[in-house]
Formats: sequence, structure tokens, C-alpha cells
Amino acid sequence: MNWKQAVTDYQHYLRIERGLSQNSITSYSRDLKKLYEFIAANDLDDTPISITKGTVQQFIYEIAKILNARSQARIISGLKSFFNYLVFEDYRKDNPMDLIAAPKIGRKLPDTISKEEIDALVNAIDLSKPEGERNRAMLETLYGCGLRVSELINLQISDLYFEEDFIKVTGKGDKQRFVPISQINKKYITIYKNQLRVHLPIQKGFEDILFLNRRGKQLSRAMIFTIVKQLAEKIDLQKNISPHTFRHSFATHLLENGADLRAIQQMLGHESITTTEVYVHVERTYLAQVINQFHPRK
Repeated sequence: MNWKQAVTDYQHYLRIERGLSQNSITSYSRDLKKLYEFIAANDLDDTPISITKGTVQQFIYEIAKILNARSQARIISGLKSFFNYLVFEDYRKDNPMDLIAAPKIGRKLPDTISKEEIDALVNAIDLSKPEGERNRAMLETLYGCGLRVSELINLQISDLYFEEDFIKVTGKGDKQRFVPISQINKKYITIYKNQLRVHLPIQKGFEDILFLNRRGKQLSRAMIFTIVKQLAEKIDLQKNISPHTFRHSFATHLLENGADLRAIQQMLGHESITTTEVYVHVERTYLAQVINQFHPRK
């Protein structure tokens, strides 16, 4: 078995058996590519079946020179998963990553933005341009429904259940959930859909996709990142934000306003409540306020 065949088989496994998204599969594949490019660059003849702990250690030592601890940990985790797959499929007897520890990293959470900063970003959108209404509707949906960027660009018109005040979201592993949507969010989506989108030259295959580019095709993840970055620059926001910042802020603001953690978990589409606990950043001052307000012996 050569590396190319092993990676292809592994991609099928990740897609079919584990139900991972294409973005996750691409990330796993990219890390494996780093390993076999290292093997080729050093004239080694290690295959996925024959590679030893020694070769893997050399590779980890080299990437440690150029990558931060978080990136190293991600690659080590991905390689462990790949070799576990080979063991599971009886291609190997052992996992050469078993005794290789990942560097310890702290919890790194994205910046949150305040409700006032979100308002400033939305107000900075130029509504005189055709894409203005679309961008306003997208930002309101990112924040108002706590969506991942991939969930936003894949949102379909048939997913909008406005009479019931919900939208259907397809998340990681094609798992679906229903998320409440506010009146203001429905208003901006409706304006975009009925007044702007109807005039686009919608391409075949994209008839049901809600948010489209000027050519009538689905928006890319990169385009959403660009829109957010440009708006942040426009208002001189001194924070490193991305589309994911809106999702994180959505969860944080809900928690600060008294929402139940389990409800936030369901809206975010987290399988484990532990993920939500790590994800939702709560300021110490807010926790102190909760204790002072609700503790029976205050």
C-alpha cells in the first residue's frame, strides 16, 4: 500500500464511516501529506504499513521547528487517527503514534464582540450596493442563529420555516437541527430573498441555495471571511474576528442573559455539553454577578 492509496481509502472511511464534513477530511489529508512529503524529501522508503515510531518522531521534531503547539497537537491527533484506522483494517499490527505525546496547549477561544460592535458592523454595510441586503441578512443569520460559516453558505430556501419561527440547519456529519429565528432576522432574509435574489441569474443546481453571489452561484467560505474582515476594517474594530466570532458571541450573549446551557448546546449543534462548556466564554465578572444575585447565602 502506497501513501496515495492509503490516504484515498482513509478519506472514504472518514466520509462514510465517521460522517465527517469535507472540510474536516481536507484537514486530515493535508496533515498526512506533510508526513509523506517529509518522507520523500529525506529519501526514506517508509510506507503507511512499514513506517516506524523513529520516522514519525523525526517528522514531529521537524514540524516542531516551524509550527506552534496547537498546530503540532492537531497533526499528532490526526496521525494517531490515521494509524488507528490502519490497525482497525488489519493493515498494521501497531500504531507508531502510541507513545508520542502532543504538546500541552491552553484553551484558545475566539474573541467575542459586543452587541454594540455587532450593530456597528451591520450598520457599516453599504445597502446602496446590490450585495448589501444579502450581507446584512447573512450577518444577522450568523449571529442571530449561531451558525457555522459552512452552515450559512449551505442554507436553503426550503430550510426556512418562517411560520414556525425556525430554520433547519445541516451541520457537521450532515446532522440536522432546528434553530429559532427572530422577527428581525426573518425580515432581512425576506427583503433579500424577495427584492434582490429574484433578480440574480441563478445557475442550475443553485435554485434552492439562499445566499448567492452575483453570478447566481453559492458563496464560498472565503468570501464570507472577506466580507467580515472588510467590515471590521471599515469600523476600525481592533479585534481579530472571523465569521465564527458571531457564533461564539451568540452563545456568550445567550448565556449572559440567562439562557440554559443545554438549550445553547442544542442550538449550536454540539453533541456533547462539554464542548459547549469549553466554547462558551464567560467573564469572571459575570460569574461573580450570578453568585451575588442567586446564591442563597449572599
